Formats: sequence, structure tokens, C-alpha cells
Amino acid sequence: MNIIIYTLVFLGIIYFLLKLVANTSSKKISKHLRKLIFLGLIILAILLVVAGKFLLSIPLTLLSLALVKLKGFSIFQLIGLFRLIQTLRQNGRFSFNQNQNVKNSSTLTLEEAYKILNLDIKKNITKDDVKNAYIKIQKKIHPDISPETTRLSTIVNEAKEIVLKNIS
Repeated sequence: MNIIIYTLVFLGIIYFLLKLVANTSSKKISKHLRKLIFLGLIILAILLVVAGKFLLSIPLTLLSLALVKLKGFSIFQLIGLFRLIQTLRQNGRFSFNQNQNVKNSSTLTLEEAYKILNLDIKKNITKDDVKNAYIKIQKKIHPDISPETTRLSTIVNEAKEIVLKNIS
């Protein structure tokens, strides 16, 4: 019964809008349409200025990951991999440019190792928690899946070793 009422209301609104447009001159319609388009573009520009940093970062990263030939991942796995790469890039441990000098040879700090494995340093972590986090990440970046992620995999291995030494 509600669908019939909603349909009648919707058709009534459309009827009155069409009647209004039919009785209005084309100059007036084009004038209002120009104003509406201009206002919409200003709102879009403000939105991109304010939120562009967030709106454009993940799609561009996903496109760059496609260039690395990571196939068969879900969007959630790609976002998790994006977070791992961002963490490593912020610490200076990873770069897509292999010729660039990166601190790959130095050891990770304990805090960085926990962050890489997505574990909370304040919680009581068991060896099983570390192994589960390690396996979850390695399923995404193991060199057998994509040879381009070898450096990421070695960094995650190092992080696992550091956290396990700390727990023991």
C-alpha cells in the first residue's frame, strides 16, 4: 500500500515540475541552469580542496599497486598493503625506486616492528598472535605471489623476528 502512495506522490511532483518547466521561458531556464552548474562546480572545487588529500590518495596508490602487478587481491587486502607501505615509507625503510638509498640494512626498532605487524605494543602479545599477524601479511606480499614485493617481505620477516625476540 505504501508503494502506491509513494508512486502517486512521485508522479505528482514530476507533473508539477514538468508543468513549471513548460510554462517557463527557455531564457529563464538556461539562466538558472548556468547558475546551478556554476554553484555545483564551486562546491566540487571546495570539496576537492578540503578533502582532495584523502579522496585522491587511495585511488592513486591502488593504481600504482596495479603497476606492481599485484593480481587477485580484494580491495581490503590492497588497503592493508597500502597501510604497510605507508608505514615503511614514513620510516624511510621502503621506496618504489630501488636505486634510492633506503635504510633497509639497519635494524628496525621494536615500535616499528609492532607497527609493521599491525600489533599494539601496549597489549600482552603471544607468539601465536605474532605468527598470525605475520602470516596474514605474508599472504599478501610473499615473493611467490609477486616477485616485486621481495623487499617488503624481508622487512616483515625482520619485524617478526624482532617482536618474537622481545616476547621471549
